[in-house]
Amino acid sequence: MQNVLTTFRKVLVANRGEIAVRVLRACAELGLRTVAVYSEADRHALHVRYADEAYCIGPPPARESYLAIEKIIQVARASHAEAIHPGYGFLSENEQFAQACLDNDIVFIGPRPESIAAMGDKIAARRMVRRAGVPVAPGSDGPVPTVDEALAIAERIGYPVLLKAAAGGGGKGMRTVRSADELPIAFRLAASEAMAAFGDDRLYLEKLLEGVRHVEIQVLADRYGNIVHLGERECSIQRRRQKLIEEAPSTVVDPDLRRRMGEVAIQVAQVVNYENAGTVEFLLDRDKNFYFLEMNTRLQVEHAITEAVTGVDLVVEQMRVASGRRLRLRQRDISLKGHAIECRICAEDPHNDFLPSVGRINNVYEPSGPGVRVDSGVYDGFEVSLYYDPLVAKLIVWGETRAQAILRMRRALSEFKLLGIRTNIPFHLRLMDSPTFIAGRFDNAFLDSFNISSPDETGERAQLAAVAAAAVAYQLKQVQSRGDGGERREVESAWKLAARRAALRI
Repeated sequence: MQNVLTTFRKVLVANRGEIAVRVLRACAELGLRTVAVYSEADRHALHVRYADEAYCIGPPPARESYLAIEKIIQVARASHAEAIHPGYGFLSENEQFAQACLDNDIVFIGPRPESIAAMGDKIAARRMVRRAGVPVAPGSDGPVPTVDEALAIAERIGYPVLLKAAAGGGGKGMRTVRSADELPIAFRLAASEAMAAFGDDRLYLEKLLEGVRHVEIQVLADRYGNIVHLGERECSIQRRRQKLIEEAPSTVVDPDLRRRMGEVAIQVAQVVNYENAGTVEFLLDRDKNFYFLEMNTRLQVEHAITEAVTGVDLVVEQMRVASGRRLRLRQRDISLKGHAIECRICAEDPHNDFLPSVGRINNVYEPSGPGVRVDSGVYDGFEVSLYYDPLVAKLIVWGETRAQAILRMRRALSEFKLLGIRTNIPFHLRLMDSPTFIAGRFDNAFLDSFNISSPDETGERAQLAAVAAAAVAYQLKQVQSRGDGGERREVESAWKLAARRAALRI
């Protein structure tokens, strides 16, 4: 196939898992040669199989492999890769990595280093957008160095408040504080977690807005100042500040609100002279007031639902923009059609506090059919380890209406099987049956009170177990009641066996 981009012909994908496979596929469609990097734990990973070339960059810990900037740059130079796509996570929002690419004449498929730095520091970002007239939640004007200062600010803006890491993201270095008594210990824990996660223990304080939605706007920008937004994504279904289900469009965003939020998102991008794909996140209250939360200077995990409702391939657009092309889209060209939902499929046990589930995936059965897409990084025999994020796949469905999308998601989830490990698919199935979710009447605290088991599910399970045990016991009795000479032998009561097995939750 003829290469449709002229600035680069070979791309190194500095990531792993489903996002690495996603980017490699986009490169193949553009006729680009590809290079994968992998840790020793990922020697047999799917992204290694998909790439034209693959290089081991170190042992399993991410800091010695996927976060090792010098190693990745060395592989790019040795393989003659002219561009690097960082995916999401790892080095995708690291301005030093973006700068290292530029210093070595490698195209970084993402924003400029200075844009990443400006939005990576959450305190600086708040100041910057506030000066531009963008609404932000009440909070501290800068870092809060001491507990006493945090107490004074919390008293002024009122509890509850959030302590947040200045260099943070993904819920790390974040603590909810509902009273002055809780603040000292929360301050120490948040600072410690921020230092461990980001090497920066600075915290800032923000008013906790309750009963709000987490709504984000996708933007695309080129180096010539052209910026468009591609509508919103609803990301309020979160557990411990981690998104689990996303959908587009939001059930509470009307065309006028979408236009206003989109205009503000473009304004935020203009403030930092943004280029490439990015996402501006907002909190939306019950009165349709919205507040800037942060800007993610990378491709989002949930980008596929925007692709589903707009028909725009965001990864391809990223590479076109990085190659120096002008945006081929104008705001008038973008419209939302239908409804899309994404479920993050994670190797976790939802019946055991979502603890990670590691081990070998014996068999993978992926759903298919109209409107169903699976972005996956696993296969039959793949080993899930503790070294990386438990996300193993994303299930995306599209329907003409939200109701159809929910029904399609139920069907697809019931078909999705990953045998050998536990996953959160049962959780997603329960949520698709939730009247509150179906009605779209949730906020970002919805999962705090959501029970994966229905009120009578435990009783139903025990009853089914008892019936199954009784059937098994009856069959055993039929076999065991006759000896070699045909004489009957005493066996335990089927009801005793049934009760015993039900107690063990067979």
